[in-house]
Amino acid sequence: MRILICGSMAYDTIMVFGDQFKNHILPEKIHMLNVCFFVPEMRREFGGTAGNIAYNLNLLSGEPVIMATVGEDFGVYDKWLNDNKLDTTHIKKIDGSFTAQAFITTDMDDNQITAFHPGAMSECHQNSVADTKDIGLAIIAPDGREGMFQHAKECHEQGIPFLFDPGQGLPMFNGEELMHFIDLATYVAVNDYEAQLLQEKTGLTLDAIASKVKALIVTKGAQGSTIYADEQLYEIPCVEALEVVDPTGCGDAYRAGLLYGISQGWDWSVCGRLASVMGSIKIASRGGQNHRATRDEIQHIYSQILVNETLSQHTDELTA
Repeated sequence: MRILICGSMAYDTIMVFGDQFKNHILPEKIHMLNVCFFVPEMRREFGGTAGNIAYNLNLLSGEPVIMATVGEDFGVYDKWLNDNKLDTTHIKKIDGSFTAQAFITTDMDDNQITAFHPGAMSECHQNSVADTKDIGLAIIAPDGREGMFQHAKECHEQGIPFLFDPGQGLPMFNGEELMHFIDLATYVAVNDYEAQLLQEKTGLTLDAIASKVKALIVTKGAQGSTIYADEQLYEIPCVEALEVVDPTGCGDAYRAGLLYGISQGWDWSVCGRLASVMGSIKIASRGGQNHRATRDEIQHIYSQILVNETLSQHTDELTA
């Protein structure tokens, strides 16, 4: 099944400051801040919600179709996508613009100062879902505000089921606008912080939101995730990673597993566990697109989880 990924394509420039910000920022001078952080360590990663989700779906042998707008500096990212055999047909270059990018400086206490330039992402409404073919499922991930409205409307009009994933874009919308997205969507996915914000803005409980869609998915980091579907609660445990290196892009990897499971018609416990596996694989690598697990390796990890869960269940039965 071809899965349309509407979202951002971005460069993430990550710099490490070998000290603590607090040692270089004078509280009494915060109104006239003028500081320079020496950052000898720097790396540039391929990122953005659409790029990360599509990359992970590709690892699962899915069929992601990226829809995004990028700038004139996209060449090296475009080569990366082509080298990884990802569909770039609906990636539109905006002349005179930069590709969206985040500049992140991290200190030794893991505090971060981030500057984000949306660039061409703000023009994502120039793409239309109507220009695609044979799409069976879609996701509306964080992107330009106008484009998110448009793509949700187009998916609904064309009968394409879609997952609404507001992510870091959630503060852009008021309660009425979020209700509009929920009414159009087939599924909704948020993390636990976003779930709280979604409830405050809409005035609805999670149960009430879940009643409006086929499934509401709430991720909770190391505490796993909860899926509200079929008038049931599916508690999905976190999958222990081989190593915790970098959480950047873990939510996108989770969503890729979720989309793949939905496209296969699997039940929610299977979808959730696969999604958790994808997140655990990603967190062991830096950046959102540097992990290289094969489908066979993913399947082995998933199978091992089921074995461990069965053994644990039998152990509990024996000690009961």
